[in-house]
Amino acid sequence: MQNYYLAVDIGASGGRHILGSIYNGKLQLEEIYRFENGLTEKDGHLCWDLEILFLEIQKGMKKCKEAGKIPASMGVDTWGVDFVLLDKEDKVLGAAVGYRDKRTDGMDAEVYGIIEEKQLYNRTGIQKQIFNTIYQLMAVERTEPDILQRAASLLMIPDYFHFLLTGRKVQEYTNATTTQLVNPITKDWDYALLDKLGTKNEIFQKITMPGTSLGHLSREISREVGFDCEVVLPGTHDTASAVLAVPACDDDYVYISSGTWSLMGIERMEADCREESRLANFTNEGGYAYRFRYLKNIMGLWMIQSVRHELDDQYSFAELCSMAEKNSSFSSIVDVNDQVFLSPENMSQAIKDYLEGTGQKTPESVGELAACVYNSLAKCYGEAVEEIERLTGRTFKRIHIVGGGSNADYLNQLTADYTGKEVCAGPGEATALGNILAQMLKAGNFASITEARNCVYDSFGVRVFKNRKEGK
Repeated sequence: MQNYYLAVDIGASGGRHILGSIYNGKLQLEEIYRFENGLTEKDGHLCWDLEILFLEIQKGMKKCKEAGKIPASMGVDTWGVDFVLLDKEDKVLGAAVGYRDKRTDGMDAEVYGIIEEKQLYNRTGIQKQIFNTIYQLMAVERTEPDILQRAASLLMIPDYFHFLLTGRKVQEYTNATTTQLVNPITKDWDYALLDKLGTKNEIFQKITMPGTSLGHLSREISREVGFDCEVVLPGTHDTASAVLAVPACDDDYVYISSGTWSLMGIERMEADCREESRLANFTNEGGYAYRFRYLKNIMGLWMIQSVRHELDDQYSFAELCSMAEKNSSFSSIVDVNDQVFLSPENMSQAIKDYLEGTGQKTPESVGELAACVYNSLAKCYGEAVEEIERLTGRTFKRIHIVGGGSNADYLNQLTADYTGKEVCAGPGEATALGNILAQMLKAGNFASITEARNCVYDSFGVRVFKNRKEGK
């Protein structure tokens, strides 16, 4: 009998239910259901509609039942940093405000009035991102202190969904580290830091590792979806799942998890909390089996996604890539990590304003606009590789690009050109695949991470891009 494993992979713009299985020694993936997601304005804030999202999770599970493919286990992954506060009756307190909301403006100064920025990095190894949970909690403390006083528990978004599925409250390790409140040595909450911040320790749940079983679906959920199955924690932070699916059996590579964000880095067994890493804005997020993802957050495909939406989605991403390639001579570059691109009212105009402000030529066509975005991303990748090699004292042979962005061949080629490295692209469904691999490792389908990654390579392969520039 063939066993199926269900990954519920939810991103900022949509979610998918993907079933994984092994047939003749090869991994098989099948998309069962897809749904939309997005931030909506509520009481002046950008919020997630968690009720709708959980209904969509159940709809997708019902599709498995209809297809006659009941999963042996399932797990949910999402983005990081965002959370839910629950009262003593497990009712949601306030709104589930998203990371692109501006409520954290100025909250870094509030936090640094309690603990210096250098000290905070030394204690957690997490780069400063103004939307990190630590700043979001400070925003709640400053604007809605009654909510924190009434809170009995805090759950990251995927942990909340797992709680709704099973009735168990835990905080999965990889997502917990994005809060900037976890100690990289103890792999646990930094309770002394929480005390400094005046945050109630009791609202934080036990940190639990990917591959842990949360038991089975609750009776209510089983009745609703028409079947029962085990719930197994994946790396609930989508990047942690994506990195687990990198098809490499050595460590001589840099990875890019390419999606709305581009997460570029390496895996390490210990965090690097040196001041040099902080100044270079590198982070040490938790990974599978207590590994660390020593990486840099780069704005990623959010920019081209926004441009596409502003054009009423009339072009596919493949068409935008093709148009960019035809305008490859357009040489204007933006700093993709500039805060003006985090949540602008109009991305296309933000790019033009930046270029005008820096004395560069502004794009006159969609192709030139796309060329600017893709070249700017690739240039940033090149700079990040140089930083990684400088900070680690190592030279890496190749770059593995996984996730949806790995399908952008023009960007892959530009990345090879700007970095001077061989680029191996794929798989595109890395996040869902990594979610499934964690479940399969728990089930004993693979004896090790290396064996699982080798199976990914054997099943999906990679597309290789060579540097076209001389002297790189």
